[in-house]
Amino acid sequence: MARPLRQYGRMNMNNHELVWYLRRCNEADNHAYADIGQRFGEDALMDSHLPLLDLVDKLARDWQAMDPDDERYAGLTYSLRTLVQAYLHLPSDD
Repeated sequence: MARPLRQYGRMNMNNHELVWYLRRCNEADNHAYADIGQRFGEDALMDSHLPLLDLVDKLARDWQAMDPDDERYAGLTYSLRTLVQAYLHLPSDD
């Protein structure tokens, strides 16, 4: 599973490591939801966060394909770093 990443401390990941880590966390969560669906049926997933995970992964893929000169790059990088903070249970840098 992708979550144990404490060796990075307080978000010392570069942007590429950060996006790789976020995508691995999403993949692990998707596998967990698939396991729940198989065990308890699709109704157990009706109010799940699967659509959110798909959208976060889409943002990560968009970032990977984005030119760093794109005006959205800095904002998307900040957003993805904030999402990784949630996975690592770190306090905000603000």
